[in-house]
Amino acid sequence: MQLQQKTIVLILVSISITGVIGIQIGNPKFIANAIVLESTFVVLTALSFWRLRYTLIPNMIVAIIVIIGNTASPKHLEIMNSFEPLENAFVLIVGGYVLQGLLLAASWNMFTNRKNLKLSIK
Repeated sequence: MQLQQKTIVLILVSISITGVIGIQIGNPKFIANAIVLESTFVVLTALSFWRLRYTLIPNMIVAIIVIIGNTASPKHLEIMNSFEPLENAFVLIVGGYVLQGLLLAASWNMFTNRKNLKLSIK
């Protein structure tokens, strides 16, 4: 496994862990949506571990959707601006922006350099 692949898998695992924490402290009426989103990240993690070339574009699309969703949600913006409750703000900022930005950047870097990195075609 290449270093870039390990990096993307590690970012996805970090997102999944942050999401599990977020599900527990988030609004219970959105638990079904949160579980579906977290399941998506678990599947992307497994696929990225197995065949990274199949997940580069989905990784970027899901990261963009999560970033836009966090930015478009007035409730999320209120929590992040007021830091009330602090745990939710931390999960939203780290999981919704920092880790998603890292996933987007790492996937984009791997996608643009896939010919030079000789991404395995199995």
